[in-house]
Amino acid sequence: MRTHGKIIISIVVLFVFHKQYAQHHSKMTVDMDMGSKCLSIDQEITFYNQTGDTLTSIVLNDWNNAFSDRNSPLGKRFSDEFYTKFHMAQPHERGGTINLYIEDKDKNIFAWERSSNHPDYIKVLLHRVLLPGQKVKLHLTYASQIPSDKFTKYGHFEQKYGMHLKNWFLTPARYEDHQFIKYSNENLDDIANGISDFEIELKIPNKNAITTDLSIDELIQTEQETIAKLSGKKRTDFDLIVEKESSYKSYKIGDLEVITNLGSGRFSDTLKTTMIKRIVDFANTNIGQYPFGKIVVSEEDYEKNPFYGLNQLPKFMRPFHSDFIYEIKFLKTYLNNFLKNSLRLDSRKDNWIYDGIQVFTMINYIDKYHPDSKMMGSASKYFLLRGFKMAQTDFNEQYSYYYMLMARKNLDQPLNAPKNTLIKYNVQIANKYKAGLSLQYLDHYLGNDLITSGVQELYDINKKGQTDRSVFESILRAKASKDIDWFFKYIIDSRDNIDYKLGDFSKTKDSIRFTVKNKGVPLVPIPVYGIKDKQIVFKKWLEISEIETTLTLKRDSIDKLVLNYKNEVPEFNLRNNWKSLYDVSLNRPLKLTFFEDLEDPHRSQLFYVPTLFFNKYDGFAPGVSFYNYSLFDKPFMFTVNPMYSITTKSVVGSSALTINQYLRERRLYNIRYTLSGSYFHYASDAAYLKLYPSLAMFFREPSYRDNRKQAIYVKYNIINKEPSSFVTDSTDNYSILNFKYSNIKTEITSHVKFLTDVQFSGYFGKVSAEMEYRKLFNDNRYFNVRAFVGTFLYNTNNTQNYNFGISRVNDYLFDYAVYARSDTEGILSQQYFYAQGGFKSFVTPRESNQWLATTNLSYSLLWNWVDAYADFGLVKNKGMNNTFIYDSGIRLNLVQDYFELFFPVYSSNGFEMAEKNYGEKIRFIFVFNPKSLINLFTRKWF
Repeated sequence: MRTHGKIIISIVVLFVFHKQYAQHHSKMTVDMDMGSKCLSIDQEITFYNQTGDTLTSIVLNDWNNAFSDRNSPLGKRFSDEFYTKFHMAQPHERGGTINLYIEDKDKNIFAWERSSNHPDYIKVLLHRVLLPGQKVKLHLTYASQIPSDKFTKYGHFEQKYGMHLKNWFLTPARYEDHQFIKYSNENLDDIANGISDFEIELKIPNKNAITTDLSIDELIQTEQETIAKLSGKKRTDFDLIVEKESSYKSYKIGDLEVITNLGSGRFSDTLKTTMIKRIVDFANTNIGQYPFGKIVVSEEDYEKNPFYGLNQLPKFMRPFHSDFIYEIKFLKTYLNNFLKNSLRLDSRKDNWIYDGIQVFTMINYIDKYHPDSKMMGSASKYFLLRGFKMAQTDFNEQYSYYYMLMARKNLDQPLNAPKNTLIKYNVQIANKYKAGLSLQYLDHYLGNDLITSGVQELYDINKKGQTDRSVFESILRAKASKDIDWFFKYIIDSRDNIDYKLGDFSKTKDSIRFTVKNKGVPLVPIPVYGIKDKQIVFKKWLEISEIETTLTLKRDSIDKLVLNYKNEVPEFNLRNNWKSLYDVSLNRPLKLTFFEDLEDPHRSQLFYVPTLFFNKYDGFAPGVSFYNYSLFDKPFMFTVNPMYSITTKSVVGSSALTINQYLRERRLYNIRYTLSGSYFHYASDAAYLKLYPSLAMFFREPSYRDNRKQAIYVKYNIINKEPSSFVTDSTDNYSILNFKYSNIKTEITSHVKFLTDVQFSGYFGKVSAEMEYRKLFNDNRYFNVRAFVGTFLYNTNNTQNYNFGISRVNDYLFDYAVYARSDTEGILSQQYFYAQGGFKSFVTPRESNQWLATTNLSYSLLWNWVDAYADFGLVKNKGMNNTFIYDSGIRLNLVQDYFELFFPVYSSNGFEMAEKNYGEKIRFIFVFNPKSLINLFTRKWF
């Protein structure tokens, strides 16, 4: 089988290398103006056609120009991920390529084309066809305006005088499969450059420090100027940093010069040198020899792709020693730069190989040099934290948890998905970690360090030219003594859930008989363990053929039989993998845990956390929330949150029981069945009890990166209200069937929302629709327009309980967090909700019992936090003529939708600012809900 595999590898390698081309040559003279952050470039590109095809045009990558346009793929990605700095930046901060001219040696101008949708590469039209084996010289002159480093970590420094340059010049795109690879800059560090030799003469006014992984062949520095001659062979990219004074330090490790400015903390330089040498040697041993003489490992590289974990906490809270943090930072960043600079793969299409090798190597490094390290570092030794699963978890186990977070949200994506189709969390965390875990899984299954030797072989073959997944796959198949089709079909190319459980089970004095049931889709090998007093007695890998069959093992005095005990298989649910041989109730004993923790498959967990609620009538209501889910969603979740109202001296609170049904491959990806209840006071002397069973269906677009969210809600509201002496018609008890549909797409540059609401009860039937559009213009000003239309289908009730609210939301369904829902005076009554009529002034009439149509407009006056607003509407009440109403004023948009102030100016009431009681007319939005505020920070990831 191995001989056959080697033949396959040879054929694949020959086929891949047949498509390769020799390196091009790029000679540049660069005049750098540090003040204007602009580079004047005179460049000669010698393009060698060794593609095997006749060419009539050449594609040049110009990724620096991606910063010139907010609507570029880069700008759209920033908008998708709610990154505001790029769209709010000034034009000179964004950068771009200016005044580009291209000519041949006879000064004949080459025509070139740049797509408005893809401004980051150009097509140069040749004067004559370029046959295989021929070359052509292009002479280019242009200016590169360098963007601020606040967008991608690379560019000109905001805080100090200097630049860290990446992808700042034009260079030939890679040619593959009879075409140039046209990848746009989407802040993914996956530029598809052809291999080139570089010669650069760099001229900088004044004396400056230059740091680069190119060779510095000559360096002349005076107080008036700095001139450097740089060169590099067979490169696709390189680092160039210019500073007034260098922040980098050089370490000579054998033949390799390591240049780094990573923050080091307080420990000796000798220890730092030891760690750097250990990491360099480990990479050379486990991957291969780095092909260049220098490598740069910068703080910017690390910050762009940090190690996500507890070391992201503020320094005073970090549970790791500074030397360990430095070692992890350097290890991750060094491996990333090592692989990207030396392993020639398609970084967009085959990125899982880069990620897999990087994380797999990190796992092996920690196993070798820090085998006892924990996810919480030294904090795991604290008495108060020892009981937490997070404190007991080994450092390398955290990768599985970070990946599983997305799998449980049904937002995971296949490892083979192109990098630019992944949502941000999957790009930087989930897919990266799953790729490394997958290689570790295969390594454990095959044994004999076959993955390490496979990586080494791939790296060695890759020295000869561009390779792809097929080469790596052929290497692994050739080395494996078993069939591993399942690995590529289910682990790499699929997002199907792996989920096994222990089924039928029986035991004798000497043996155990059991079956393993497949609850998921894939059939993959899985290990079974025998556990005695938390120690492993035996381990056996179950092959695919052994799933769903009756198996017999020696008992060996074990007390538990466990599938996937070490979590080697990226399994969706580990909670059904345990069987106690003595007491079924001991499969997962109950564990009560304060605050949040990781999911523990060995325990049935019940969490509790303090809560604080507020409204005027209950006052502050401290309580405790009990719930059964950790960071991961579960099929069944419950929350019980009793509170004690300090004002009413009574127990209030809320609860919810939820069943989640996830559909893996459909646009309808989540169905949620919920039974909820709440009990609070709606007046100083009266409470309400609300029960509402509901069904929610959530839809997503085929592209996971699309921010459009659609949902259908069906809710039956049962509301019982105690009578109040302060509220008219307070004794009404009622039930309302409610249907809602929402379609919302939100980005930095635009926001589109459409909502419909239909309600039926014995008293009334009503329907309403809401449409909203927000647009960010090029002058950094927002325009927002919202329209609301609502009408009663029938209305036999003579009270105002169910009317459409114009200035105040009429919250008879108790859906909103209203602080003083029965008050019409006082500061709390001035709370505002952007719902129903949406008026800010208390105009007359204040409600509608027939139909209502309003429009709400706002426009930014100063950046995006001071707006002018205006509202217009028509109101129809029974027995009355249509009434036209309006208002206008100023809004302070401090945190949009969470903390806002509205100052009325002129309305149907007249000039409101002239009235003595003006303070009572100011409205506010203030969200007193930490979970809602968290959405501001998580939306860019998911």
